[in-house]
Amino acid sequence: MPAWVAWAIVSVLLAVGEIFTPGLFFLGPIAVAAVAATAAAAAGGPVWLQIVIFGAGSFAAVGLLRPIARAHLTMPRAIRTGAAALEGARAIVLQRVDDRGGRVKIGGEEWSARSYVPDEEFDVGTEVEVAQIQGATALVYR
Repeated sequence: MPAWVAWAIVSVLLAVGEIFTPGLFFLGPIAVAAVAATAAAAAGGPVWLQIVIFGAGSFAAVGLLRPIARAHLTMPRAIRTGAAALEGARAIVLQRVDDRGGRVKIGGEEWSARSYVPDEEFDVGTEVEVAQIQGATALVYR
């Protein structure tokens, strides 16, 4: 089997692997590096050159493309809706909040709340930030 065929098979397998691991964007850039090695093999390059191209291409693709892609895969705060849109929002404590419970006001709505950090407590009137929403409870921190 010619080397370029082997590299082509590797690149297809990596691309298929990327399809079945959504959200990671790890195998896709390596598949691009395998395509570059396929081109080097098809052009008649020696095996050591094919491996160097694959290694350098993998390193560059993962190091350069992955951070860019991951930045574009996260949902911006302006687009988030529902409870996800409340994460990072400011809240005012209406009833003392500790790791067992309490009440806060988030954007005009009253929510049950717990402290995000287990031993942290907040008195009435304290401004806190929503770390996470679990069901109908806001987890807050200072």
